[in-house]
Amino acid sequence: MSEIATVDPAVGLSASAARRLAELIRAEGRPGLMLRLSVSGGGCSGFQYGFSFDESLTDEDRVFERDGMKLVVDDVSLTLLGGAEVDYVEELVGSSFQVKNPNAKSSCGCGSSFAV
Repeated sequence: MSEIATVDPAVGLSASAARRLAELIRAEGRPGLMLRLSVSGGGCSGFQYGFSFDESLTDEDRVFERDGMKLVVDDVSLTLLGGAEVDYVEELVGSSFQVKNPNAKSSCGCGSSFAV
């Protein structure tokens, strides 16, 4: 099983993202849920981010934690996400989790896909 990364995490959660994640998990009534961030091919820029809830880990997963909330990233996705931060942003047009990825050379207007 994967360890929780505590020193120099490769992917971080902002305080806002951790708070919102705690609210969503509480609303689901399943305290063991973790937020999974993955990268897959596709989107308008080449790669796209995916968010889902998960209760289980694989040997290829890394777990990052903030304020008791866990973010899970598989090793393959981690190669494209190193140094990134997941934030929760509330704007007039809507609210969403957003990835601030220093590895992205460009991204689409909605922020859900990127190129390296």
